[in-house]
Amino acid sequence: MPFSDIHLQLHAIRATELHAEAATYHPQDNLLRLRLGWLLVELGLRLVQHPARTPRIRAA
Repeated sequence: MPFSDIHLQLHAIRATELHAEAATYHPQDNLLRLRLGWLLVELGLRLVQHPARTPRIRAA
């Protein structure tokens, strides 16, 4: 199928670009961004563990 071939080629090109970008990435450059990201992850995990209590509406 021609579409499958094109899709695989585009995927291979994008994967190569991402690998090259990952090789040049240094987390120390964005330490504040990294800390903020993990803080948001931690907050999200806490919210999942303790869901907010919402009032339930009873059907009349």
